[in-house]
Order: sequence, then structure tokens, then C-alpha cells
Amino acid sequence: MEFSPNKFGNEKDLIDFLNQKAIQYETPEYLNSDPLGLVHQFKEKKDIEISGLLIALIAWGNRKSIIKSGENLLKIMDYRPHDFIMDYENIRQLPKFVHRTFNTIDLDFMLRGLKSIYQNGDLEDAFSKHEYHKGIYGRIFNFRSKILNVSHEKRSEKHIANPLTNSSCKRLNMFLRWMVRSSEKGVDIGIWKTIDPSELYIPLDVHSGRNARLFGLLKRNQNDWKALEELMVNLKRFDSKDPVKYDFALFGLGVFENF
Repeated sequence: MEFSPNKFGNEKDLIDFLNQKAIQYETPEYLNSDPLGLVHQFKEKKDIEISGLLIALIAWGNRKSIIKSGENLLKIMDYRPHDFIMDYENIRQLPKFVHRTFNTIDLDFMLRGLKSIYQNGDLEDAFSKHEYHKGIYGRIFNFRSKILNVSHEKRSEKHIANPLTNSSCKRLNMFLRWMVRSSEKGVDIGIWKTIDPSELYIPLDVHSGRNARLFGLLKRNQNDWKALEELMVNLKRFDSKDPVKYDFALFGLGVFENF
């Protein structure tokens, strides 16, 4: 879509504003109230990516509630995610767990699915390029196909978003941002090197979607994959190498400034 001028007057003013806000919010202080802060306690690659994925998948609702549930998840895994998963057998090993609609049945599925992935490679490999579907769309499709290989109840599938149904895959895109973007600013972790940051899509939510529309970067009303592609066209024009840095601006303005 063509950029629509707004109160900033021209595109350069908007880019300067968003760059400033991205810098303002992408600091270690951001982690004080964000679930990603829980993941930073781990040093080993497999522990980082496992804890990151599980916490990302329950990241909806109040952030304090997400952090509390994330802490419970890590406690269940004895703060050794990879070892716990590789030793995991069945649901009888788990205490009751509930976060919104994600419960013990879904956690059991995720643990068995991740164990299967690590028995045949690793989590980064599971997000490999797809033969037909391009970019992040195909990488998410690949991961979803692999983790759903284990037996599971139909209800658990809703927790692994599917881009083929036009879902924005918010939580998976957030997880990928955590794993791929550089750790230079002390926020994202940047341990995955097989995906280039230029490929990433932002985790489109109510805050980033509303502000993207306010700034004329998005016309589509729904926060779905089509809207995400529309938004990313503009963000990649602003910074083709690291377009997802603008997640900090669009999200931060909504959460911290009620913009």
C-alpha cells in the first residue's frame, strides 16, 4: 500500500519518530515487565529456546499473569527445560497447570512434541525453510507440521497458530523475534543464526495494530496474516535489514504511553 500522510506531515518525520521510540523501548529495562525476562536466566541454547517457546505460547492476557504462569512452567521443569523434556514420558509426571485456555493436556502435548523434535534434530532446525511456502510463513508451517506429529487432542492445535488459516501467528512471531534478533541491546537473545532478521514479522497485537493504523501503515481492520504482510511491506521500507525493531515502537507506545 502507499504510505498515507498523517499528523507527522511526511514519511521522514514518522520514520524518525518510530526510530526514536524503538531506541527508547529496546533497553534492558523493558524486561522488567516482559515475559522475555524469564528466558534470560538461561545460558544453554536448548534451555533458552525451550523456555522461550513455552512462555511465548502462553503469552496472552495480562503481562503480570503471563509472567506468573511462566514462572510456574519453569518450576514444573525444575529450571532445566531440555533435561526435563528429554526425560519426560507422560502427563502423570505433571501437576495441574492452567493459563487461560492452555492447560495440563496442552502442556503434555508440547513437552512430547518438543522431545520428538530434539530426538530428530533441534528446535532451530524445525523452523527451517519450506519447499513451497516462502519466508517466515513457511518456517512456521514447517514447525507446526513437526510438532503436531505426536499424538494429541484436537483442542491443543489452537495453541500452535497456523498461517494457512490466515492467523497472524502473534506468539510464534514473538518467539522468533526473541531467538533471532541481535542481543546487542540487551533485550532479544539472538542465538539463532539460520534465520536472518530481515525475514522476521512483528507479533501483531491490539497495540501494534492500532498504532500502525493510526500512522497510516495499515488499512486492513483485522489483525491477521494479510494485515501483517501489509504492515511489513511498510516497515521493510523503513528498515529492510531489521524491520521488526519497530515492534518496540508500536507496542511500547500502546503499553507504556497509552498512545
